[in-house]
Amino acid sequence: MIERVFREQWGRVLACMVGIVGDFDLAEESTQEAFAIAVQRWARDGEPDNPVAWLVATARNRAIDRVRRERTLAAKTRLLDVAAAAEDQMSEEEAVGDERLELIFGCCHPALAREAQVALTLRALGGLSTGEIARAFLVSEETMKRRLSRAKLKIRANGIRFAVPGDGDLHGRLAAVLAVVYLIFNEGYGGREDLAEEAIRLGRILAALMPAEAEVHGLLALMLVHDARAPARVADGEIVLLGDQDRSLWDEAQIHEGRAALERALALSPRGPYVLQAVIALLHTDQPIDWPAVVAVHDALAALTSSPVAELNRAVAIAEAGAPLRALEIVESLSLEDYRYLHSTRAELLRRLGRNGEAREAYERALSLTRTAPERRFLERRLAEL
Repeated sequence: MIERVFREQWGRVLACMVGIVGDFDLAEESTQEAFAIAVQRWARDGEPDNPVAWLVATARNRAIDRVRRERTLAAKTRLLDVAAAAEDQMSEEEAVGDERLELIFGCCHPALAREAQVALTLRALGGLSTGEIARAFLVSEETMKRRLSRAKLKIRANGIRFAVPGDGDLHGRLAAVLAVVYLIFNEGYGGREDLAEEAIRLGRILAALMPAEAEVHGLLALMLVHDARAPARVADGEIVLLGDQDRSLWDEAQIHEGRAALERALALSPRGPYVLQAVIALLHTDQPIDWPAVVAVHDALAALTSSPVAELNRAVAIAEAGAPLRALEIVESLSLEDYRYLHSTRAELLRRLGRNGEAREAYERALSLTRTAPERRFLERRLAEL
């Protein structure tokens, strides 16, 4: 019971507390205490009718008690007393707003480094422990603890507000928020299923909180469709390419949800890179795949982003549409020397063109840059075939 509420409502309770006390550390500590109290009380008395309101009220009271014990924060106590008195005059439903949007924009403030943005988002909205975040990004728990501490200190020192930016700054700031969520998803897509699920959950929260933003729905659609193919992406411990995947393993309900999210995105504007990537992902679910159509969307995406990675993906689509030599020319023009997918793509194109010696060198370079075991096994098999 409490595990479900923690999973679903941690971010909402923490966001409410940040809004009440204006201090991330105090909000987090009091929220943790409220959930700890809930474990004991709810086991004895049952879950309250409004668990979020109960948790916020309990966390607020714990924050007031903590501040009162710290005499140097007397001014903050007076502010909390005012907030408490005002909330006591409201009904439970009115007392608990949903400030998760403000929280995620605060966590993704441009003054913070990207690694700090990701860690804070997972901690604040996802409720992941420091150890869980550290393991996800292959660093020690002590290193992650220092990153989180530095981020919180920077928030305090720079007076970073947990607020949705005005219209003039919203587009740029939203792009950072979506980039953080997509980065979390990509880490999960590489083998950490729990992180992929967490990114999709954050995407659903954003879609509910920002229903008029096309790119929010586009990112959600993209993640849903990619994740729907995850059960077929690895077989016998090895990566399976799209054309060889067992489509019966795909999650059709999730693809349907992704299509609905994309339709919502296409009804809005402007159509940005996440919307276009979602269109491509859904075109990949067609049987047969209309590769010229996929190339056309990749053309638009590459023109929009001027990204070498987008250009690399466009080359893959061009090869699938029947022009591997043209695709190879594009790949060899890109400056992505340390990007493993450039070398694996180049190797595949060289193999198709019968240039096996060059293909072998490219596969070996890709193998030297690859971390995950399924991808390594796939590359090793390709090398053995050559």
